[in-house]
Amino acid sequence: MRAGMRAVARPLAAGACVAAALALAPVMLPAQEVNICAWQATGANIAEPWEQNSRSFAHGKVRIALLDTIEPAAASFYILVLSPPYDEAGGRQCVLVTADGGGGFGAVDFAALKARYDAAVGLVISVPVTTAHPGLGAPTPQMLRFSVNQATGAILTGLEPAAR
Repeated sequence: MRAGMRAVARPLAAGACVAAALALAPVMLPAQEVNICAWQATGANIAEPWEQNSRSFAHGKVRIALLDTIEPAAASFYILVLSPPYDEAGGRQCVLVTADGGGGFGAVDFAALKARYDAAVGLVISVPVTTAHPGLGAPTPQMLRFSVNQATGAILTGLEPAAR
């Protein structure tokens, strides 16, 4: 783990880990991370129009927003997640779902975002993204899936190849 970062996914019981892995995707590609909010998580970076690039779930307790930092153009999109648990002051945890290495995604189809609830892992979000792989040519379309467990604060992520 790089300096200044902390793990957000908290340990789960062995059975819950297996259920979480199965719930997220059949084929996971190691190309995404969950990091505490950093410079990207500013209001100025919420993609316009806000009402189309921000959604709330769980009676407003969980908010997902698309961030666009503009540069680097090939990897400027991030997913902001505000969710329980709450800190001592009543604030929600703030995390970024990023591409591998903490960089952004090349594109995020926020309009295609889908959510469902799974009792084993919590709220499960699916959204099409593209990831850039330097030196490997065109960006790769993939499906990003992540779960938000309000009780534990765990956020588990996975990428799978986009359906053809």
